[in-house]
Amino acid sequence: MEEVKLKRSISWKQGTAMAIGSVLGSGILILPAVTAQVAGPASIIAWIVMSILAIPLALTLGRLAATIPNAGGIIAYAREAFGPMVGSITGWLFLGTIPVGVPIIALVGAHYIGTGYHLSNLEMTAIAATMLGTSLILNARGIEISSWVQVSIVFIIAGLLLFAVITASPYVESQSFHPFVPRGWFPVGMAAVSIFWCFVGWEIVVHLVEEFQNPVKDVFLSLCLAPVVVGIIYVALAIVTVGTLAYGSDVGITPLIILVSKGFGPLATYITAFLALLITFGGIHMNIAGFSRMVYAQAREGDFPEIFATLHPIYKTPVMALSGLAVVFTVILTFNGLFNPNLGTMIQWPSIIFLVLYMISMASALKLLRRWDYGWWMALVSLIFCIILYPFSGWACLYPPALAAVGWLVSIGMEFHSKI
Repeated sequence: MEEVKLKRSISWKQGTAMAIGSVLGSGILILPAVTAQVAGPASIIAWIVMSILAIPLALTLGRLAATIPNAGGIIAYAREAFGPMVGSITGWLFLGTIPVGVPIIALVGAHYIGTGYHLSNLEMTAIAATMLGTSLILNARGIEISSWVQVSIVFIIAGLLLFAVITASPYVESQSFHPFVPRGWFPVGMAAVSIFWCFVGWEIVVHLVEEFQNPVKDVFLSLCLAPVVVGIIYVALAIVTVGTLAYGSDVGITPLIILVSKGFGPLATYITAFLALLITFGGIHMNIAGFSRMVYAQAREGDFPEIFATLHPIYKTPVMALSGLAVVFTVILTFNGLFNPNLGTMIQWPSIIFLVLYMISMASALKLLRRWDYGWWMALVSLIFCIILYPFSGWACLYPPALAAVGWLVSIGMEFHSKI
């Protein structure tokens, strides 16, 4: 029987927009204020360092995608470098990221709308559910439609963030940067771990490699351009957030509204709330696209149940993987609607797992790429930075080993069962 394959329809232009959109998500809406509150003006250093780190990290993923053009992405690289057991464990680590992180992204965007229109927690949860449902449907219809939606959203996102920086810049005051390191340098490291959430998303593009028209060239080019654009936007926003004192307990999780209202008053609050919703949708849309392809690829390899390797008969999309995500999203949104947990705290958990996943991908690159060439050195530098960041995550650093242990036990059980 002829193998059913994913449809190739993504160009490098769409890929670049998708890479930018997958990273410019909910983190930028709240983390400039959160990190400034944790580390003071020195949080800007953390933003600069993480922006620089993102470049070799993204380029290494691009090199790996060109070398191993598999929708499994990081999991496929780990399997090729270290064997099927490590690949399977890596897949289990992914289960603790997007299914948890994407509903958080949706809820952050819903909070922006809720702030502008004074909505209740249940109403904001309903908005998040609408965004997630819309993205699931679009992804089920095909990546070509999804990619053009993403291109449009990225243009709006870039315009909004540039708008926020320009309107807030006249209100930046030099005294806002003193003292520069009010709480010492350890909080700067803690801020960097939180900021890592803002640079999560490059791996989503490599999960789509089987749907690029020219994967060897286009994926790498997309991951060359996107980190530069993202880094410039992030650092500029961090500077104006600190310089205008748009952070603190009275700001909550909607600092971007504060920045825009500096120049345009109350009307800007409603405009920004609506556009922040688009920022959020762009992030969840790409993460759902990439994760569903990863689940499909792992089911195809036998690591996940075979049913998730089912493609839609017409659109050739991983419809069963998307259906599985819908179930998990429903559970998490129900939990939020009932208990209204702290979103800033919840972000730390999927963020630290992404840090571990990037460590695995960089270690894989050191084994798979030609030693001593520029790709190998980029992987080494990225791996060292990730290892340095890991201890700053506090108690959250226990989450990845616990999930990896579950994956290892399940893999051992499946291997034992197959031998009986």
